[in-house]
Amino acid sequence: MDKTLKVLMLNGSPRENGNIALAFGEMEKVFAENGVEFENIQLGRRDIRGCIACETCRKNHKCVFDDIVNELAVKFEAADGLVIGSPVYYGSANGTLMSALQRLFYSTSFDKSYKVGCSVVSARRSGCTATFDELNKFFTLSNMPVATSQYWNNIYGWFPGEGEKDAEGTQVMRVLARNMVFLMKSIAMGKKEIGLPETENRVWTNFF
Repeated sequence: MDKTLKVLMLNGSPRENGNIALAFGEMEKVFAENGVEFENIQLGRRDIRGCIACETCRKNHKCVFDDIVNELAVKFEAADGLVIGSPVYYGSANGTLMSALQRLFYSTSFDKSYKVGCSVVSARRSGCTATFDELNKFFTLSNMPVATSQYWNNIYGWFPGEGEKDAEGTQVMRVLARNMVFLMKSIAMGKKEIGLPETENRVWTNFF
C-alpha cells in the first residue's frame, strides 16, 4: 500500500459523549492499529438547514448554502471511506444529520464510486434496523460498497455511556472497522492490479 487510507466519520448525535461517540471510538482504535487516518466530525448540534431544490449546485458544483456541508464535501472527496452514525429518533435518523447528508450527496458532482461506506446506529430499544436501512441508502445510490459486520451495526443504550454495557454491540463495531479496512485495502489493490469495472453512460428514466 503506497497511499494512506482516509476515513471521514460523521456523528449525527447532539451528545458529545453519547453512544454513537462510544461506537465510533471502538472503530477508531481499529483504524489507528491499521494505519488508517480518520477524522471524526460531530454534526448533531450544528445549525444545518435542509435542501431547497434550487439546483444551484448543478452549476456551481457546491451547495448554495455555504456552511459545514461544503466543507464536508472537500473532505468526502479526499476520503476512501465514510462512516455515518445516528441515534434513533422516532424510528428514523437525526434530522440534522439527514439534512447534511441529503445536501452533501446531492450537491457534490465528484465520483463516489468505490469509496467504502458504513452506518452505525444507537437506540434505547427499537428502531435501529429502520434507521440503519435509511442511512445505507446514501451509499447504495452512489455506487459505494457497504462494509458489513457480523450483525447489524447497532449499539444499545439510552444514557451516554450505556452502550459500553452492550458487549455484542461494541464487538460489532470493531469487526465492522476491520472489515472496512480490508475492503478499502482490497479496492485500492484492485484499482492498481486489475482496474475498475467497465462503466456505462448513465441512463435516467422518469416515471409519470
